[in-house]
Amino acid sequence: MAKTFRAPEIVEIARREGKVTVEDLAARFGVTLQTIRRDLTELADAGRLERVHGGAILPSSTTNIGYEDRRVLNSQEKVDIARACARELPEDCSVFLNIGTTTEAVAAALLHHRNLMAVTNNMNVAHILAANADCQVILTGGSLRRSDGGLVGGITTDTIGRFKFDYAIIGCSALDEDGDLLDYDIHEVGVSQAIIARARHVFVVADHTKFGRSAPARIGSLASVDILFTDRPVANRLRASCDAWGTRVIYGRA
Repeated sequence: MAKTFRAPEIVEIARREGKVTVEDLAARFGVTLQTIRRDLTELADAGRLERVHGGAILPSSTTNIGYEDRRVLNSQEKVDIARACARELPEDCSVFLNIGTTTEAVAAALLHHRNLMAVTNNMNVAHILAANADCQVILTGGSLRRSDGGLVGGITTDTIGRFKFDYAIIGCSALDEDGDLLDYDIHEVGVSQAIIARARHVFVVADHTKFGRSAPARIGSLASVDILFTDRPVANRLRASCDAWGTRVIYGRA
């Protein structure tokens, strides 16, 4: 395939998957690793991608991928992560699920759990869990973010402060090599921090694309998290940090 045809397809793959790797692209297009490295360098020089070790990511670190794109991005991996998370969540408990397509997958995995109290600032999560007759669903209220059905702002944070949850299930936009949970919306960050502060146990759900991205606002650290659920092995440095912090890492499986 000629370079002029590869370039837009490489950008489209990065948009769908969050990151592209040299080895994967070489296999997809049937060209050498050096050819792909040149393609990525030229795309980076043009501002269409940002080079990272072993590949490239979308250049923006201040704007998230659109919600509809995120819903279909790694959808099976999110289902696997959600099922693994649901297996660790007992019945007869209270749980908070925040904004995100992976937390929505967790909601779907909880449809057969009994005697749950689910509090959420995610209207999509509330709609999903409404199908579970054994689950009491509470919406926090707040300012509606129409792009993804999220509720944010002071009303949301004030409502969270009235509860003490058994479990918090948190999604994030990015997770860096230091173990920091990151997001794009500073208002959503404040809500996530309030959720973590009011939970006895904290679970984070994040597929592998979150490890290759960056975002400007810090939620907190995996050091404060009980379990990280993901779909691929994490980097050795981060795994060593999780071991030191006592943060379990569980991988979703089909």
